[in-house]
Amino acid sequence: MMDVHSQQIITHYAQAYQQLYKRSPKELRVMDNGWVNVNGAKMRVSELEYLTQQLQKEYYSMNTSIERRSVVNRLLKWFTQ
Repeated sequence: MMDVHSQQIITHYAQAYQQLYKRSPKELRVMDNGWVNVNGAKMRVSELEYLTQQLQKEYYSMNTSIERRSVVNRLLKWFTQ
């Protein structure tokens, strides 16, 4: 049985994956002794925690780029008027 912390990490990973890719992970299965199977890859829960942080950074970076692009496009439209 997984502890609460491990279950939270798995839940956070699923949420981050959903945000970034707009779909659920194909496979997210709890295995024995702190191991999980994520889309066919076997990894420790601590590695999944790191992967979750990377997904969250990517999502934040993507949104920041979109916001910057929007500001630049508005400025360009304003200058061309």
